[in-house]
Amino acid sequence: MEGGSELRRWDELIPDALGMIFCNLSLQELLTVIPRVCKSWGKAVAGPYCWQEIDIDEWSTYCPPEHILPMVRMLIMRSGRSLRKLCVSSIPTDEAFSFIADHAGSLQELRISRSEISNSIVEKCAQKLSTITFLDVSYCLNIEASALEAIGKHCKSLLVLHRVMHPLTVEEKICQDDEAHAIATTMPKLKQLELAYALVSTEAVLKILLNCRQLEYLDLRGCWNVKLEEDFLKDKFSGLKVLGPIVEDSYEMELFENCTDFSETSSYLAWEVLAHQLDGVNYEDDSDSFDEAWDDDEQRLEELELRFYEGFNGAVGDAWPAWPASP
Repeated sequence: MEGGSELRRWDELIPDALGMIFCNLSLQELLTVIPRVCKSWGKAVAGPYCWQEIDIDEWSTYCPPEHILPMVRMLIMRSGRSLRKLCVSSIPTDEAFSFIADHAGSLQELRISRSEISNSIVEKCAQKLSTITFLDVSYCLNIEASALEAIGKHCKSLLVLHRVMHPLTVEEKICQDDEAHAIATTMPKLKQLELAYALVSTEAVLKILLNCRQLEYLDLRGCWNVKLEEDFLKDKFSGLKVLGPIVEDSYEMELFENCTDFSETSSYLAWEVLAHQLDGVNYEDDSDSFDEAWDDDEQRLEELELRFYEGFNGAVGDAWPAWPASP
């Protein structure tokens, strides 16, 4: 171009500017494509700018359980204690949840549905989650009323709670009124509450309504024991929107009979290799050691196939149960 216009080099952008741009990319691209472009981009994607909001919910739903903790550990460490949002499902161990809690100083939104974490670890770590305003513990079958009570006591700013169950898994439970009581007595600032398919009674729900006066939305789909008159709700709780208990959704229950375990021959990327190999690089070091580590990384990355989401509509995806979706 004529006129002496100056062309700006992408690799010379400051890291926080690069981070804002990279946040629009997929997890696959952030971890396996961007680091291969140049060193400055590799440093940016390894820093906290891209990892203040981490969403690996879809990936963690389908990956082998043993791969989840290495990935969570790597990404949280990259966030540099500036993590604001974390979405990861199917957490397999208390160790993973404890690690999340230890790095939750700035965390506001935590979604950990379908996790196998224990009731005791939630009680132990609840005080470390005091900054969260949004919590999703749907389909967490090992969590009970005492865990919810601990969360309510320590998370004073909690505004949204998702505690959705699956209609087949609640068959093992007798009643969840104790959970409703814990919510009612410790979470008065709630504005949105989802209890779909929970085994709660009308009395338990009324206690929530009376104690959580700021509630704007309540999901009671599939709560068959709850009987709330529409006129009563309009008169006493005019600003409240209630969904259910009648369910309009349809589920393909036969999918549960066809569920298959994760196959090592499926087309998902071997994230345990990625997590262990790439996280060892110190991107803050500008010395020759960085160059050597970067060269090693490039060689390893050449061996990785970029097949992150292939198969989501294949055998594994089709076999997965149809979980009730939030409206």
